[in-house]
Amino acid sequence: MKLQSLVLAAATALTMTTAFAVPAGTWSVAAGAHYVDPKSDNGTLANSDLNLVANVDVDGDVRPTISGEYFIANNVGVELLAAIPFHHDFTLTDANGDEITGRTQHLPPTLSLQYHFDGYNMPMNVKPFVGVGVNYTTFFKEKANVAGTELKLDDSVGVAGHIGLDIPFAPTESFRIDARYMDIKTDATLNGADIGEIDISPWAYGVAFVKQF
Repeated sequence: MKLQSLVLAAATALTMTTAFAVPAGTWSVAAGAHYVDPKSDNGTLANSDLNLVANVDVDGDVRPTISGEYFIANNVGVELLAAIPFHHDFTLTDANGDEITGRTQHLPPTLSLQYHFDGYNMPMNVKPFVGVGVNYTTFFKEKANVAGTELKLDDSVGVAGHIGLDIPFAPTESFRIDARYMDIKTDATLNGADIGEIDISPWAYGVAFVKQF
C-alpha cells in the first residue's frame, strides 16, 4: 500500500504545473549517505535434500551514495542513484533455534522519474518531490559461515519509490532528506540447490548535499 501511494502521488504530480519551475535542461547532483533498512521477516529457506528449514533475518547498513538528475521538462527529472557496495549480515534460524550466519554485498542502482513541487510558498522554501522507477540489485561476495558451502543470490529487478524534501540554502544548493522503497527479492541457492526466496525489500533513508547546474 505504501508503494501504491507513492506511485499515485507521482502520477498526480506529473499533471501539475507551478509558477516557479526548475527549468528543463537543468542538471543536479546529490552526494550523501543512505541507511538501507530491510523489511522484517525476510522469508523462509527450505530444501529437504539439504535437511534445511530456516527463517531469514537480514540486517541493515549505511553507505555513501550519489545521484544525478536531468530535468526533461519543468520540474520533471530523470534520476540515477548509485552507491558503493552495501554490506549485509544475515542469520538463518531453524526450528531448534540453531543459527547459521553469513554475509553478502550488493549494489542497487535505481532509475526514477521524479516530480519536484515548487512555487507553493512553503516554510523555509522547502521543495518536496516524489518519484517512481525501477531498481536493479546485483549481489556478490555471498558467504555462509559453514565450511564446505557455497551460497549464491540471484540479481533482482523491482519497482522503486522515492519521496523527499529539498531545503535550499543558496540559489543552486540545498540540503536533502529522502526515503526510498525498493522491491528487492532474490532467489538463493546453497551448493547448487534451490533453497527459496529472500525478500529484502528495504526502505532506504538518506541525507545529501544537492547542487544544480
